[in-house]
Amino acid sequence: MEKQKFKLLSIVVPVYNEEKYLETVVSKVIAQPLPGGLRRELILVNDGSQDNSWKIMNSLPEKFSGINFQCINKRVNEGKGAALRDGFARVNGDIVMIQDADFEYDPADYPKLLQPILDDKADVVFGSRFIGEPHRVMYFWHQVANNILTTISNMLTNLNLTDIEVCYKVFTRNVADGLKLKSPRFGVEPEITAKIARMRLNGRRLRVYETGISYAGRTYEEGKKVNWKDAVSAVIQIIRFRLMD
Repeated sequence: MEKQKFKLLSIVVPVYNEEKYLETVVSKVIAQPLPGGLRRELILVNDGSQDNSWKIMNSLPEKFSGINFQCINKRVNEGKGAALRDGFARVNGDIVMIQDADFEYDPADYPKLLQPILDDKADVVFGSRFIGEPHRVMYFWHQVANNILTTISNMLTNLNLTDIEVCYKVFTRNVADGLKLKSPRFGVEPEITAKIARMRLNGRRLRVYETGISYAGRTYEEGKKVNWKDAVSAVIQIIRFRLMD
């Protein structure tokens, strides 16, 4: 395959009340060298933030000249899934990546997330916080819940993933276009996984890779937003999008 097939990476960033971290995270995303001669565009989706996130977002194109920004302002908070759906609708790239607007995930992991796609070995790449890379020691029950959700998802999709709730997911453009997301909130993670398991390209199943990433999870005091209600919702979405949708 000609590696120059992929020229532009679209990075979709859902933002909700991230005034403390947003500009620094964007600066790290922009500073990270990309493999394969890729250029980048950033699609920032303000999901009804109640702080200064939208004001900061609007200042970024001037501060980081030469980078293509798209800034979307949603006046009502609808959730991560809705923000990703709106962001995906605006991508121009050959590859699409999800980036959270906080310090939990490190753009230094971009090269190993992108390389399987650039090498034509994968159509989708999941990061994983649980296969050997450094991570901040956090809440035990969060990991238990994630392991349960991932196991249920694997049973219903026949995939063998270790971390379906991870932020870092990377898709070729045709895969991203085919997802047609419906879940408005954190149920989007199992929805993406279920739809990837079902999707076909030219009559074949998608090639799914997983690679270890570093992780510095936040406490609730630091702004963590996922809670036990999201875990219950995720189970419902796993069943819905695998068996009913």
